[in-house]
Amino acid sequence: MRVATGLLKVLVPVAVLGVVLVRFGTDPFLDGVRTAALSSAALAAAAAALLLTALSTLCAAWRWQVVSRELGASIRLRDAVAAYYRSQLLNATLPFGIAGDVHRGVVHGRETDDTVRGLRTVAWERLAGQAVCAVVAAAVLVAAPSPLREAAGSALGVTAVVLGVVLVAALAVVALLPGHWRTILATDVRDVVRRPSRTVQVVVASVLAFCGHVAVLLVAVRLAAPEVSVTTVLPAALFVLLAASVPTSLAGWGPREGAAAWAFGAGGLSASQGVEISVVYGLLALLATAPGVVVLLLDARGRIRASTPQLTGAADA
Repeated sequence: MRVATGLLKVLVPVAVLGVVLVRFGTDPFLDGVRTAALSSAALAAAAAALLLTALSTLCAAWRWQVVSRELGASIRLRDAVAAYYRSQLLNATLPFGIAGDVHRGVVHGRETDDTVRGLRTVAWERLAGQAVCAVVAAAVLVAAPSPLREAAGSALGVTAVVLGVVLVAALAVVALLPGHWRTILATDVRDVVRRPSRTVQVVVASVLAFCGHVAVLLVAVRLAAPEVSVTTVLPAALFVLLAASVPTSLAGWGPREGAAAWAFGAGGLSASQGVEISVVYGLLALLATAPGVVVLLLDARGRIRASTPQLTGAADA
């Protein structure tokens, strides 16, 4: 079962990328790389992406800190920010898009002497964030007048069905869990939502973090299609980010490009422009995780120091 799931997570994004390449060719991908690397405005866009992602990371780390505290695995905000940068870098460079979160949960669990609890804090934190982002994006897509809203009727219906199936499957899995695990999950939910102030903090942090990612995508729109009003393509940008959050990708690539081709095409741009914007966003988002490299290097340095024998007193021998 695990092998089949792993293969599916690889084959789906490969299939999506294959369809996009067959339909639009390599030009949108090459145009996106040229725009992000060679454009005179690329440096300003990269700086904006770094700043906006830093704000998003701070908010997401704050959300994780709140959830961790309620689940009895407190973490300092500065440590949460560093761990979040590391996880974002790993998510952006490794398949499936969740390797960094798993690593973050394992490391936090080891630091608090409870690996399972550390993984639970990350799982609940990400689930809360995704739920809030989905609600915000859906509200904007329904309320904001745009060509995408008319074109998205059938897509939203399919999405609702898929989400319903996922929810039923998740409930079925929970029902099959041993009794003590169901108790743990129920206790986790109670602990996180029992204080309204904590719930508000999680929601606010999630909205702010999501807005930061949306802003980075709009920077990519401005860079790749400067003649387009960002407010016009905002609904399409929200749809693309929701697709990009699906943990079935090749280091973030796959569903995002397919969703961008459809959403931006339906939202007033050409589908090939949508792919180009998605490529530019992917490169900006990858660059914005650069501080995670520093965290990984510091981790490696700490491990080397810890494993190096101390030769104190050797000079006196």
